[in-house]
Amino acid sequence: MSDNANDVMNNPVVLSVDHVSKSFKLPTEQATGMKQAFINWTKGIKGYKKQQVLKDISFSVHKGEFFGIVGRNGGGKSTLLKIISQIYYPETGSVKVNGKLVPFIELGVGFNPELTGRENVYLNGSLLGFTSEEVDAMYDDIVEFAELEEFMDQKLKNYSSGMQVRLAFSVAIKARGDILVLDEVLAVGDEAFQRKCDEFFTEIKKDPSKTVILVTHDMDSVRKYCSRAMMIADGEVEAIGDPETVSQQYTLANLKADEAAERKQREERGGYPNGLNKRCPLLRTYAVSPQILKSSDTFRFAVEYQYDEPGDFYLAIAMHDIRRGGISYDTGMKTFKMEKHGHHTVHFDIPLNIFNNGEFRLITSLRTPNPVNDERTEAVGVAVDENACTFVIQDDRNREYALLSDRALTFTQVDISNKD
Repeated sequence: MSDNANDVMNNPVVLSVDHVSKSFKLPTEQATGMKQAFINWTKGIKGYKKQQVLKDISFSVHKGEFFGIVGRNGGGKSTLLKIISQIYYPETGSVKVNGKLVPFIELGVGFNPELTGRENVYLNGSLLGFTSEEVDAMYDDIVEFAELEEFMDQKLKNYSSGMQVRLAFSVAIKARGDILVLDEVLAVGDEAFQRKCDEFFTEIKKDPSKTVILVTHDMDSVRKYCSRAMMIADGEVEAIGDPETVSQQYTLANLKADEAAERKQREERGGYPNGLNKRCPLLRTYAVSPQILKSSDTFRFAVEYQYDEPGDFYLAIAMHDIRRGGISYDTGMKTFKMEKHGHHTVHFDIPLNIFNNGEFRLITSLRTPNPVNDERTEAVGVAVDENACTFVIQDDRNREYALLSDRALTFTQVDISNKD
């Protein structure tokens, strides 16, 4: 944890969540009348099942923190935010807030399309607990940030969806509260507005009087903005502390969940894994190195195969860019000629220095010569789904946009001007 983050931890606690639990009753049978309800009661049929969403959650947030909450869908993040925002109340435990809390759970909630932009600002401010005088003091900042000065006296229903998003988001972040609670709202508006939001969060992070609680699936935002982060899984605190460590744990949880889903699909299909068959019953690519790496690392992976037929055969490996799409690298169809038949494992290395951040998947195919064309091969088996290998590059030196990093291109300036 950085020195700045440690300093913040010495500040007073502005939010304390103490042993909070929450469950919901999900209906399983519907009683259409009193008679059926009585029959269900006599048979001991409750008509619902209990879903435990949060289980004994405890944590605290200090004044000036930018606190991130991450977790897979269904883990309990949104329920926790609604409890913090007093939309829901916990079954057990307590939540204590010291200061003015401004929740922003969903974009545009509380807006009325028949009212003007100006009227909606005051309506939304009132719903957030501000007086008309307090909204007066915030109004100009809200409108300026939304860049909608010329449209505030038009009805909201005449706004484009992008304009509505900008106004709703501006009301939330420019509201003069002490604690700002945001749920999945960083990717709002067009590129220019997102840059503006990025600048705002960079500045608010420096303000020791402002506290931000951010729920997001974007690990780049967690690492960039947050001084501390917490991961929730199955309604429990899975990890809390350094944003880099928590984001890595979240990324690994996603990779494992994807692999488990693919394995379940294979079991439901029965027989050989997708892409494999009697001739090639085993072909899988798996990580030997950690699956989350920096560009200075070399990613080592292995390919395990089973091939018993005589004759030449090859392994071909393609690297797919999951975020940007497309094939980043392909070894070609006859690059790696295997010498050993049967059940074996071979290892490969990929230097990562020229790559930007991203998520990549390695797909291996086992191939034999094409009897007609010597330059080509035919796929016998392909390692896809759970038999493919995924790895992630996360490095502060990198950018997110292009595939190749700035280190991939160098230049030499040559002066070719005429000299007398």
